[in-house]
Amino acid sequence: MKRSALLLPLLAANPTVGGQAVMEGVMMRDRDRLAIAVRKPGGDILLDVRPWYSLTAARLLKKPFLRGFPILLETLVNGIKALNYSAQVAVAEDEEEGELGPWAMGLTLAASIGFALLLFVVTPHLFSLGMKAAGLSGGVEALSFHIWDGLFKVALFIGYIVAISYLPDVRRVFEYHGAEHKVIWAYEQGAPLSPAGARGYSRLHPRCGTAFLLFVLAISIVLYAFLVPWLLTLYAPATGWIKQAYIVTLKLGLMVPVSALAYEVIKIAGKFHTNVVCRLISAPGLFMQMLTTKEPDDRQLEVALAALRGAVEREPAS
Repeated sequence: MKRSALLLPLLAANPTVGGQAVMEGVMMRDRDRLAIAVRKPGGDILLDVRPWYSLTAARLLKKPFLRGFPILLETLVNGIKALNYSAQVAVAEDEEEGELGPWAMGLTLAASIGFALLLFVVTPHLFSLGMKAAGLSGGVEALSFHIWDGLFKVALFIGYIVAISYLPDVRRVFEYHGAEHKVIWAYEQGAPLSPAGARGYSRLHPRCGTAFLLFVLAISIVLYAFLVPWLLTLYAPATGWIKQAYIVTLKLGLMVPVSALAYEVIKIAGKFHTNVVCRLISAPGLFMQMLTTKEPDDRQLEVALAALRGAVEREPAS
């Protein structure tokens, strides 16, 4: 049984380790490789180590404000592959069956991105049009229109997280999400890499993909409020429905710079997480992680530790 991506991976900053919760397991990434550890139905932990699929091999795409969007895409690709693999191991106990091919991966990626854009770009825009029709908002050139758009976007995001948290399978993923964060904290702080060594650390982490999504929402609200009205002064279709379609298209295109800027913000916030300003910036994302992470048990910490070791341990040079 296949699962769609529920969580973005912990975006790697410094140090280079990031991760993602999967079905009955955890995926960890360190630089050019990732490791997926999954608890099999029989109780054993299966570890799979593979190269990290990258879209940023070119030096130009590693530069600040250019790397954010391709890193987001490669994160989605690797995350979907890890989720598909874990579903096969955790449910069917067959790690070889059902790996996504190129066409299936492309369709899954397109469907995931399409669903996200429909839910968080198109739907809030339609809601804001409803507020305008009800006389509670101005047109798309007015700030009030984009305030409604932003409020509904945030409400949708929080409502979606709360709704899926009631699903038993998702709650298990959230527990592994908490295990992933605790283990990464232990690794970063030089603590013993054992369930006892990781247990005392927070299940919240400033580099989490939940924080990244919040930054994307916040930055998109600000940019849409100022850039969309300005772009409409340069060109605006006369026909009503064509104009609305044009505006939605503009918003979709703006997601590229929005994600790029959000990545740089979360990278700085994660690197300097003890700084007062960065702590304030990270606070909303940490608050949201109260919903997207749950306290793990020691068996889940064991799985996260296995994934971490698979990602960071290198064969000694001969």
